[in-house]
Amino acid sequence: MTVDVSTPPGSKIVRPFEVTNRLMLAITVPVMLASLTTPLLGLVDTAVIGQVGDPHLLGGLAIGALVFDFLFSTMNFLRSGTTGLVAQAMGRHDEVEQQAVFWRAIGIAVVAGMLFIAATPLILQATISFMNPDKAIADAMSTYVSIRLLSSPMALGNFVVLGLLLGQGKAMQGLYLQLLLNGVNVVTTIWLGLVMGWGVTGIAWGTVLGETVALIVGLSMIYLQFRSVRNPSRKRVLDIHEIRRMFAVNRDIMLRSFFLLIAYAYFTRAGTEAGAVMLATNAVLMNFLLISGYLIDGVTTAAEQISGRAVGAHYRPAFDRGVKLSFLWGIILASVMALFFLAFGDAIVAFLIKSDEVQAMASIYLPWAALAPVVGLLAFHMDGVFIGATWSRDMRNMMILSLMGYFAAYFILPRYFGNHGLWLSLHLFFGLRGVSLLSILPSRARLQFAN
Repeated sequence: MTVDVSTPPGSKIVRPFEVTNRLMLAITVPVMLASLTTPLLGLVDTAVIGQVGDPHLLGGLAIGALVFDFLFSTMNFLRSGTTGLVAQAMGRHDEVEQQAVFWRAIGIAVVAGMLFIAATPLILQATISFMNPDKAIADAMSTYVSIRLLSSPMALGNFVVLGLLLGQGKAMQGLYLQLLLNGVNVVTTIWLGLVMGWGVTGIAWGTVLGETVALIVGLSMIYLQFRSVRNPSRKRVLDIHEIRRMFAVNRDIMLRSFFLLIAYAYFTRAGTEAGAVMLATNAVLMNFLLISGYLIDGVTTAAEQISGRAVGAHYRPAFDRGVKLSFLWGIILASVMALFFLAFGDAIVAFLIKSDEVQAMASIYLPWAALAPVVGLLAFHMDGVFIGATWSRDMRNMMILSLMGYFAAYFILPRYFGNHGLWLSLHLFFGLRGVSLLSILPSRARLQFAN
């Protein structure tokens, strides 16, 4: 049972709680299972188009997916920022502030989603100018992006709903919503894209339907939860200090995500310049990396929730143990995924893609994709700790430093090692991010928990 400990006047109240493997896994496993369904959507989309056997359609889908990586991953602060702020409010036992955080974030989601829809022509033009694909790839990409952008308000709203649930430690409810979202998406994608023969158009509409159904159910769950406790006043929701704090945290997380996606965009661009086969090869291998990353996201989310709660409770022992346990489980998961893809990666590629050229090329570069989660684990793990503690400025600054190192490698290594050099640059980027964040963790923790 949580007990308040007496402290001198002006000191923060310490609210101890225990961090155990059971608590860690109660968050990690549901989030891991929920997150796993998201990259599986990418595999389903790839498989549907792969049955057509046209690399141009797959290339268009890959670029279209990258567009939403930029838009939605950049806005992922609506999930992660909400998780951190809600977890801290939970650590302080402040149920009213948890709700206030939710309503502030939902407002941002609605406005941002509508702006994305209005900016559809600009988004298409910018993507074609940056990627410079051939006409067949550009046409497929434009169709996919134009339709899927209609789901923007729903997708961003789902980020907020999930962020609230994870911040409260209700990972199982988050799992149910993600299973619903992605289940509807998979079924409608296969039906519309493959059975009905709509191709890229069917894949896009399947996503719109999945996001819409999930948001309706999610908001219903939140309404029932909020109805049973005291609600915040409008003045509390619109508190200028808390709004500024949310924007400061979210701004830095958004910039961190934006810079991360810049690295991925240049990675994809290099494949585009090398031709449709190389683009398709790197696209299918990136799905392996994303699957591993989403699995590790369970550990990252556990680190977010526990570190955020520990900061809110001002309880250093829970923070330290949460950091250690989340890293331990992360390295186990990353190693298992690496071994799995090294053993079965070629068979998975052969199942997904009919093109013999893509299969042969993917086999050459498979080890890079399989080992990436092990190399990147520290970066993913530190992200969770820093987001939960809302040390977003440090995370942003270390991202900029790491991105500079990435570009130095990106423009040099591929000249000598081709696509191997491209993958090596990505690995160096992951390593720089993890080490740089770890180096400042002790000093930030000492400052945060000083009485």
